[in-house]
Amino acid sequence: MTKAGHPREVAPMLASQRCGAKTRKGGACKSPAVHGRNRCRMHGGAPGSGAPKNNKNALKHGLYTKEAIEKRKRLQELLGHSRKLLREIE
Repeated sequence: MTKAGHPREVAPMLASQRCGAKTRKGGACKSPAVHGRNRCRMHGGAPGSGAPKNNKNALKHGLYTKEAIEKRKRLQELLGHSRKLLREIE
């Protein structure tokens, strides 16, 4: 059956807003966006998608903050100097 003889209305879906997500290849997603959202059902527009409210998994632990990285670097330098000093003493 051709598009012209299709029993459903296809034109509104073809004219609808497209999903704003990028694909793995870097191009735009060609699926229609869910009504009232900017993403298709596969990229987060589906009802219930996304993290729940007050999600504890989204809390940051601070392991990769600038301060924590600098602190670990200073500790490694201190350990290196200590090892060097111990080798000199022996």
